[in-house]
Amino acid sequence: MTVRLRAHHLLCLLTYVGKGYSPAFTANYDKVVGRLGKGEAVLIVSGPDDICAAMIDDPEPHCLRESAAERDRLAARDVGALLGRPIEAGEPLVLDASSLARMRAAFSSGQTRQACSGCEWSDLCGAVAAGGFHDTRL
Repeated sequence: MTVRLRAHHLLCLLTYVGKGYSPAFTANYDKVVGRLGKGEAVLIVSGPDDICAAMIDDPEPHCLRESAAERDRLAARDVGALLGRPIEAGEPLVLDASSLARMRAAFSSGQTRQACSGCEWSDLCGAVAAGGFHDTRL
């Protein structure tokens, strides 16, 4: 199987420590991270993905807002430049130890954090990065 991810979730995964919007969201996120940890490949998608699945039925899911799409655009640009390959809908990607290490280093330095501007989780993610990504689940 393949994990479907929108581009900005490539950044969110780097600092995921088990906190989320709701218990259902966190439980779903844990399942997605577990699949990735077992080596499942990623397929970049446009719009809601496997992480969004737990919130898509909310009355006004933020994953459908333009701000999420803009985060995707910025993350795709920055992660693509970092990895030297396109990050766009339909592109497969493997998140191996080497690519995760490169992505975390770039995240820590701020190189790939433009997509995080205005995100309510930005402070938490910054603290996780500053702490060396301890207790992250991926």
